[in-house]
Amino acid sequence: MTIAARLRHVHARRQALRRDLDVARQFATWEETCVPSYCHPNLAAAYMSWWRLFVAVDLAERHVRWDAVLDFGAAVGELVHLLPQNVSHYDFIEQNEFAARYLLRQAPQTRRHTLTSAPAGGYSCVFALDALEHNREYPALLQALAQKLQPGGVMVISGPTESGLYRLGRRIAGFGGHYHQTDIYEIEAAARRLMACLEIRSLPPVASLFRLSAWRVRPEESGPTDVRAN
Repeated sequence: MTIAARLRHVHARRQALRRDLDVARQFATWEETCVPSYCHPNLAAAYMSWWRLFVAVDLAERHVRWDAVLDFGAAVGELVHLLPQNVSHYDFIEQNEFAARYLLRQAPQTRRHTLTSAPAGGYSCVFALDALEHNREYPALLQALAQKLQPGGVMVISGPTESGLYRLGRRIAGFGGHYHQTDIYEIEAAARRLMACLEIRSLPPVASLFRLSAWRVRPEESGPTDVRAN
């Protein structure tokens, strides 16, 4: 997708979300999802949220042959609008009832699951985007999600660096609450005990606020040597 096409997509989806959801008046309903970021009046802050989705799909495309997809912590399912047509179906896990109902109205062909009901070995790709850092039990969640992958499947993970610059950016954007139990480095360390790292990207590339990575459950695969960014 070209930069112009991405900008058009962001503009259209922002309009749809701001039309359908009263985020300002119902902030408590949405504050632990990405929805306030998607709808943020600061376009740079809003675009960062979609940028992560674009990069996540790009990462998956480099390492996976598309079949079924599982989106863990999907929120309102913005990812589903970016997946290629050869994805056989999109399943999601989301605890927020308002977000899940909105997703199902927008994309009725999707299927909602729990971590228990999602089939083991059922997915070519599992996305866990800005979701695991909300849970103290992230190592157990990673293990459970890895079991959902087909042989040769890929997991794509993203999360905040929790750097000083990231925390400053949250304050400037007006997000006062703090709901994260860990940071992306600890999540990556837990993932590395289960899977081989295929690729890591930082957003932005310098003074990163977020990191995204692709993983495969194949012991014989080797990933890049990772140097922790400051």
